[in-house]
Amino acid sequence: MTEIRARALLLARDDKYHPGIEAELGAKRVVHWLAEEGIDVTQTRDRAVMSEAGLRLRPRREAVTLPSAGVIGLGAMGGPAARNLAAAGYRVSGYDTSAERLAAASEQGVTPAPSVEALVDGCKVVLTSLPSSGSWVQLAERHLVPRACSGQLFIDLGTVAPPETRRLAAAFAAAGAALVDAPVSGGPTGAAGRTLFMFVGGDDEHVARARPVLEALAGLGRITHCGPSGAGQVVKGVNQLAMGLGAAAYLEAVAFGVNAGVRADVIGEAVGDDSGWRSIVGGTARRIAAGKGEEIGVKFRELPYFLREAQEAGFPLPLTEVLHALCDAGERVVVDDNRPAPSFYRELRAGRAQPG
Repeated sequence: MTEIRARALLLARDDKYHPGIEAELGAKRVVHWLAEEGIDVTQTRDRAVMSEAGLRLRPRREAVTLPSAGVIGLGAMGGPAARNLAAAGYRVSGYDTSAERLAAASEQGVTPAPSVEALVDGCKVVLTSLPSSGSWVQLAERHLVPRACSGQLFIDLGTVAPPETRRLAAAFAAAGAALVDAPVSGGPTGAAGRTLFMFVGGDDEHVARARPVLEALAGLGRITHCGPSGAGQVVKGVNQLAMGLGAAAYLEAVAFGVNAGVRADVIGEAVGDDSGWRSIVGGTARRIAAGKGEEIGVKFRELPYFLREAQEAGFPLPLTEVLHALCDAGERVVVDDNRPAPSFYRELRAGRAQPG
C-alpha cells in the first residue's frame, strides 16, 4: 500500500468531515481506495466489516454544512487563503482596501464584501491576514471586537506582538466570541500550495473548531497547537528570530573579513561549502560580492514584537536588543516586507569605502 493511500485510510478513522482532507487528497480517490479495501463509505453500514478493517464511516459530504467564512486582507498570504477556502467548499467573503486584490479574489470564487463591518456581520468564521501587529490591533479594536457575537470564531494568520494577542483574546471572549492565533511561515508559495507551517494558540475547544479551516489553508502535518492564546505568536517569534539572528550572524561574520580587507568572493571560496553552516556563509558571501548584501533582511520590522514579550515577561533577549538598536539608528534604505527598512549590512560597513 502506498504512503498516500495509507494516509487516506487513516483519515477515515475520524467521524468528522474535514474539507482540507478532500482538498488535498481528492474525495473520489479517498472513496475509491477505501472501496478497494472493502469499505463502501457511501452505502455500507456493516459494523462487522468496519470493525475488521479498523475503520469508521465518515459522514457523506452532502450532509455537511460548512460555516460561512470571511477573509480580511487579500494580499500575498490572505489571497491564497481565501482561494483555498473557496476550493475546499466554504462560502467565502473577502475584503481588502485594494480593488485589484478584490477583483482577483472574486475570479477564484470569493465574494467581495462592501466593508469590514458587512463581512464580520455575515460570517461565522472571520480570518485576518494583515501586514503588521499595529494594523491588526487597530482593526480588532475598532471593527472586530465591537461587532463580535456569541459563538463567532476569529482566526488571525498574521504576526502580532504576543501581549496584544492575549489582551484581545480576552476582549473577544468577553463578547462571547473566540480568537485563535495561527501565524504562518512558508511565504506566498506555501500559502498557494497549502504547505505552510502554522503555529496555533488558543483554548483546546476553539482550536478544535478552527482545525478544519486551518487544514484547508495549510494542509496536513504542519499545524501545531502550541498552547493557549498568544502561544502561536510566541512560536512564530522563535521562527522569525532564528531566521533574523541567523542572517545577522552570517552577515557580521562576512563583514568582519570584508572590513579587514578581504574580498567577499574570496571569503566565500575559502570558507563556503555545499553543506551545513558553510553553505550559508558561502551564499551570504556571494550575495555580498554581487552587491546585494544590503538586501539581506534580519526581520527588523518584527523584532519589537518579541522584545516587548521578553520585557513584559521579564527575561533577557540581548542579541535581539542589540540588533534592533543598531539597525534602528540607520537610514531606511531598503525595502523589507514591502516597507522601508534599515540595512544591517550597511550599518556593519558604515564608513568603509573598499568594495565588498
